Amino acid sequence: MRNGLTITMVFEATSANYGEGFSNVTQMKMMTRGDYKEYPYISRQALRYNMIEQLKWNNTPIEDKGVAQFAPNASIKDYPEIDLFGYMKTAKKKDENGNTFKRNAVVRLSHAIGLEAYKGDMDYLTNMGLSNRGKGLDNSIAMSEIQKSFYTYTISIDLDLVGIDANDNTNLSAEERAKRVCDFLSAVEFLYRDIKGRRENLAPVFAIGGIYDRKNPFFMNSISLEEKNLKLDAILDLLKMDEIKNYTRVGLAHGIFANENEIESTLPCISIHEFFQNLKKDVEEYYEGNQN
Repeated sequence: MRNGLTITMVFEATSANYGEGFSNVTQMKMMTRGDYKEYPYISRQALRYNMIEQLKWNNTPIEDKGVAQFAPNASIKDYPEIDLFGYMKTAKKKDENGNTFKRNAVVRLSHAIGLEAYKGDMDYLTNMGLSNRGKGLDNSIAMSEIQKSFYTYTISIDLDLVGIDANDNTNLSAEERAKRVCDFLSAVEFLYRDIKGRRENLAPVFAIGGIYDRKNPFFMNSISLEEKNLKLDAILDLLKMDEIKNYTRVGLAHGIFANENEIESTLPCISIHEFFQNLKKDVEEYYEGNQN
């Protein structure tokens, strides 16, 4: 039974996630790899925030129990956010093991990791316009780390667990389960992020994945870039396995990668929109064949 959906994507964006920084310098979130270079990343929490916001699923009721958490009476029946991304609820009633009620996420995101190392570029900022308008008010100075980079991240979805919650015996219809997954995929196709007065386009320019027997993010560690050339060796190694090759789709945006001709001649490419449309059809067929 093929019930594990996974997609690994590449998008291009400018410095889309920042940490706290110090003094008047705002620092990008970065990590260091084995080559001792720093690579920017966008946290999975930031990606989730934008997805939920753009889906208008950010209406799940919240309660203050020392920390903000989802209300105990919030059900996945009414709130897709906790259906797909899970919850933990503190309540007087506990499960048979004495634990707080919780639901594991059935949609899992990786961080979006930059494919190009940070080179130390800085943006020098002032509030000169307001200072002049205020007739001699102090002109503040700030600096921000900036970089335009390709990023890659992976989404994995347990299709068999969407719409089912043993904590309150919820079991949604196949139609509703399919709709929630397809709505989510539509948000991913056109994802964006608002940050520091900018709207960054996080829509993929390359996507590979499908629905498989194994719930494994096969392509997560197979994406690398060299001078705008998408390296294909790791991807082709995975596609030697029939259980992966037979169900894999590849979406490609034109005019992005330097080795576009090689990608198209080596992989079964379609447009990004076709990729998502076909994947949503696969999802609908899965739920049609698994009616409650």
